[in-house]
Amino acid sequence: MIYCFNDFEFDSDSLTLTQNKQPITIRHNEAKILALLLSKKDEVLNKEAILDLVWQDKVVSEQAVFQNISHLRNLFGNAAIKTFPKRGYQWQLATTLAKPAIKQQAVAEQVIEHPLVETLPAQKTIRKQALLLCVCAIFLGLFIIFSFNNDEQPPESVNLGYIPIVNDNNIADFELVSNKQLNITPITSVTNKEFATSSELYYTNLREEYPLILTGQYRVFAKQHYLDFIVKGPYDDWQGQLSANSKTELASKLDKHLSQLFIYSLVNKPQSPAIKQATLSIAYQEAPNDLIILGALSNSYIDLGELEKTMVLANKLEQTAFQNNSPLQQGNALLLQSTVLTQKKLIELSSDKLTKAISVFESINDLHRQADAWNAQSWLDHQNKDYPKVKESLLSSAKLALKAQDIPRELHALTYLSIMAHKHKQETDKYLYLQQAENKMNAYQLPSYHFAKVPFHYAIFAQKKVAKEPHFKRVLEYSQLTPNHWVAQNSREQLMKFYLAENRLTDAAALLVGLDDNNTPNNYLKTLLAQANQQSSDFIHYAQQTFETAQLSGNKRISLNVALLMLTSQDKSINADFYAQYIDENANDFWRKSNKEQLMALNL
Repeated sequence: MIYCFNDFEFDSDSLTLTQNKQPITIRHNEAKILALLLSKKDEVLNKEAILDLVWQDKVVSEQAVFQNISHLRNLFGNAAIKTFPKRGYQWQLATTLAKPAIKQQAVAEQVIEHPLVETLPAQKTIRKQALLLCVCAIFLGLFIIFSFNNDEQPPESVNLGYIPIVNDNNIADFELVSNKQLNITPITSVTNKEFATSSELYYTNLREEYPLILTGQYRVFAKQHYLDFIVKGPYDDWQGQLSANSKTELASKLDKHLSQLFIYSLVNKPQSPAIKQATLSIAYQEAPNDLIILGALSNSYIDLGELEKTMVLANKLEQTAFQNNSPLQQGNALLLQSTVLTQKKLIELSSDKLTKAISVFESINDLHRQADAWNAQSWLDHQNKDYPKVKESLLSSAKLALKAQDIPRELHALTYLSIMAHKHKQETDKYLYLQQAENKMNAYQLPSYHFAKVPFHYAIFAQKKVAKEPHFKRVLEYSQLTPNHWVAQNSREQLMKFYLAENRLTDAAALLVGLDDNNTPNNYLKTLLAQANQQSSDFIHYAQQTFETAQLSGNKRISLNVALLMLTSQDKSINADFYAQYIDENANDFWRKSNKEQLMALNL
């Protein structure tokens, strides 16, 4: 069937699309969904039906339907496909079926009127033409694939700035050399400890010269060598742990792992959770024995909200690590299993996994991950409303981090304990442990942005919004050199919302002065300010930009917030169905609770 709508023609048999007789590129699954919508244009098709009919026996998430529908809307306009919340999708454009071409009718008439022998040359000609077209199509396809691969192909080598890896005694005796894939340049202006403790500040100063920075720490226990490493990039980090029988073998394993160039595509540019998961799936197929990749792939499904798949892969990681005699990765797998079970509110089972993880990490003297496990246990204690256990777990985490000389984990445990004390109405403890954290910051002589967490916590403690304002402003003063640190971004957003609610537009605008980065949090603030100033065109521009970058970077909270803003706008150019469907498919219980009144007003 050939369907005609607007200036498009779509052949549902060959799944080809043309516009004004010119071929238009359309992905295979998009074409199959389009064919389905057109063939059943009088029906509302739910996601389950589309998944069954288009992907059949393949296992894909419902997000695949949403993404392909979005691409079709980009092609034909938002009005082409209507979303019926909690029901499905329906084709909306006026569509007709194309009449048979005149040439085809003429050929048919000739076949009837003339003897069979006279039609044979025509059939031969048609076959020759068909063969020629096939050959041309093959060469065109190969050209497109070759061009696409060339565009997406990672570089043949990568330049890595290298802050030397140190041992337990802070001695840099771990040698790495350049190879065909890795060009390693030592960085001497920053110490390993400085970067490990304050990477947000030091990376900002180094990123122009060294966009990719490698560093780490290694230790020896029971004749086994263990390494924690990190590659920090402009948009993400790549972290992992390795173990070996010797330092030389450990360096060889690190060299082999870092020579996989997909790593640098992940950290060099923003990746949506779906693209990241797809990249990791391909990487794992190519390196099935790399447990770091398997662990990263397992974690990627958490970002997609697919807990069952996360659990399956975490179990696989545990089994493979056990078979390969890698207690380090076995413990990581148990930690991940606990995370999934916690999100599924299976507290007792989660606690059991944490107990096993702690036992494994104790057997290899991994103090860092013991600290992580006790930190995770504190949340389970909180769910059980047992503050003494919360306190015990977090103090254990802080002590282990102190013993490991891991300043970030130690400070996190203390400041988190302060928050937990606040939640459990323990007035003395909430100030006591926040003060302990501040004293530690002074003793360690940390850069000023670390101290921003102190007024940030005081802002949390304050009950009235007006009382929070001076604390948030203090946070921004401490964070002048690190404006994109999460504490600064969070404080700036809360101040913006407070100022707009109070109609203090001048103060709100002042928050954006000097913010040169067009990142998602900054663009979100510009969206809020444009809406408050009733600047419709600016509001639409920033809202669409923020929504796109939030999706690309996996910032679901802001993408949901912007979708809600779009729905409250009176601008008729906004596709309300699209944003309503996005909220319906992506909002979690916490976000829905936080925006309950607005959602009820919109009947969502």
